[in-house]
Amino acid sequence: MRTAQFEQTATERVLMGLPAAEALQAEADRLGAQRVFLIVSDSLIRQSDEIARIETALGARCAGVCSGIQPHVPRASVLTATEMAREAKADLIVSVGGGSVTDAAKIVALALRHDFRRHEDFEPHHFLVTDAGELHWPAFEGPSVRVICVPTTLSGGEFNPLSGATDERIRIKQGYTHRQMVPVSVILDPALTRHTPEWLWLSTGVRAIDHACETLGSLLSNDFCDGLATSALQLLAEGLRRVKQNPDDLEARLKCQIGAWQSMIPVIAGVPMGISHATGHALGGTFDVPHGHTSCVMAPFALAYNAPVNAARQTRISSALGQPGEPASEVIDRFIRDLGMPRSLGEVGVHEHDLTRLAEAVMHDLWTRTNPRPLDDLEAVRQFLSTAL
Repeated sequence: MRTAQFEQTATERVLMGLPAAEALQAEADRLGAQRVFLIVSDSLIRQSDEIARIETALGARCAGVCSGIQPHVPRASVLTATEMAREAKADLIVSVGGGSVTDAAKIVALALRHDFRRHEDFEPHHFLVTDAGELHWPAFEGPSVRVICVPTTLSGGEFNPLSGATDERIRIKQGYTHRQMVPVSVILDPALTRHTPEWLWLSTGVRAIDHACETLGSLLSNDFCDGLATSALQLLAEGLRRVKQNPDDLEARLKCQIGAWQSMIPVIAGVPMGISHATGHALGGTFDVPHGHTSCVMAPFALAYNAPVNAARQTRISSALGQPGEPASEVIDRFIRDLGMPRSLGEVGVHEHDLTRLAEAVMHDLWTRTNPRPLDDLEAVRQFLSTAL
């Protein structure tokens, strides 16, 4: 019998299926917020009236709007948003958008608490992986201004107290976490996601599938987390196929959102991810590959690499996708190809001459050291990455 510990986050409510403007108005009332600061996706402002609807619903309580967060959340974007939120005297931060907007909002709340004004102010707050593979978690006070997230993609970061930002000087993505960084509320509005480009919706859905696959592949998971990951795979597989066939299928979109939520719970609970996620962080921070595409490329290769040590656990992945008895790496590979997503490093602009630099970045990630099949040094990581060319 394996013992386990599950720590609840500080998220109080998840609202499913309500229009975002209506739900945000109600949540601002519930929380007594008077200075609501919005951090939103550029595309939603340019291509829809969704942000205008939210501003109208909030009325005089809307204290400001920030857009223009760059992919993978460079520190400069966080500093700009933080200064705007500081000037607005924000007492509630709301993100409306994809993974980078979500991550930025959570770190802005931390930056307000600790008065970030320069690049150097980030340094005491992100965790570090030493050359010996030891993880250093800094201790600090959590944010006093809370966040509400309205996600428009499926990467799942809105449920996680962990958030990432890129130090653009060294091109390394670094992690920040505190229990109070997690949103106080999450609003899942499937209608809002119709504005999300198809490639982004589908690829971040694969990112959520990758959460579930690495949970089911982990040798440190448990029955509770395995059950959630299995359900997540089933919901995501059905939902993504249906949305690709009919983008206006709101029921399918909500299935995807709930599946992404379920896929993230094991991560939050402490089930360690593996080399697919570790490589994904490096591909994003160092090579600017979109979050979702990193999992589209790496998930099947990670499953194949780990099969010698966890093949028995991987059978649950194949069964959840309706193909029992087939290798999980092949099942996931076909699923991703059927969605029309990239399946090699070359397709996302990373080539053989980049592998050493990529491997060096991967070695900085905490989940490289928790992969089921050990990857103990730079050359081992580089050899693994070469399988994805």
